[in-house]
Amino acid sequence: MTGRPMPAHVRAAYRAEMSAARAAADAATRWRHLERAHILSQPWPWPHTRNHVAMFALAVAQRDRREAFGQVIRIIVAAPGSALGRYPEGNTGRARVGLTQPMPMPADLAELLHAAA
Repeated sequence: MTGRPMPAHVRAAYRAEMSAARAAADAATRWRHLERAHILSQPWPWPHTRNHVAMFALAVAQRDRREAFGQVIRIIVAAPGSALGRYPEGNTGRARVGLTQPMPMPADLAELLHAAA
């Protein structure tokens, strides 16, 4: 999927998750939406990087140093990883998850991404 623009249906879902994260009343819900947006954004360098910037901002707001540091690393590697097609599918993007660890993908997101392939 690298080199191609994000399909409209994936972009709409990504934007919906990012908007839901901003509107969420509690941090756990914000993280859940950011994780889902991360899964959707991984194949595209700039949305992937923007997602990690949002995760960094939330970590800073929560004063979570470990998560913030992990997000700095991910901000640096997100665009090159996406551009080269080297990202672990289903990975939620959090610092507590390994950078290269694939994870099971929620069925609805897998369907969206499969339709984009």
